[in-house]
Amino acid sequence: MDVRMEKMSGIEACREIKSGYPQVNILMITSYTDERAILASTLAGASGYLLKNVSRAELLKAIRRVATGASLLDPKQRQQALANATASAPKETITEREREVLALVARGYTNKQIAEGLSMSEKTARNHVSHILEKLGLTRRSEAAAYAVEHNLVPPRQSQQHEEKNE
Repeated sequence: MDVRMEKMSGIEACREIKSGYPQVNILMITSYTDERAILASTLAGASGYLLKNVSRAELLKAIRRVATGASLLDPKQRQQALANATASAPKETITEREREVLALVARGYTNKQIAEGLSMSEKTARNHVSHILEKLGLTRRSEAAAYAVEHNLVPPRQSQQHEEKNE
């Protein structure tokens, strides 16, 4: 799946697919070496992250590897992405309400679901998301989701699934 798509980011699509079909293995493909996107892809449940400039043979090998359940994500690369994203994290604070919205964004909620969950209008939810992105110097919801996890505003995806099973 491409990381950057028109109507929905590949990272958001990955999160939605994995939440409904956790057995599906997803390989993210992009032209960019964006550490935040690597981290966000990992947190969304992607099994791999690959640059588009690879050869046809390398692409087929990666697809086959991910299809068998193997991971293409180098643990060192993921750690480096996390460290760099944390070090360069914006310092502007967000309100408590924005933290609540951000936590739901990180869990993959749509604006409509956020509005329903926090008893607000969909427009208000959208405004909160816009303000969060602006304050944190981010451009995509997937980046906000990665930020929320990096800063312990929500537990990582694996922990969430474990918690949901125990509820």
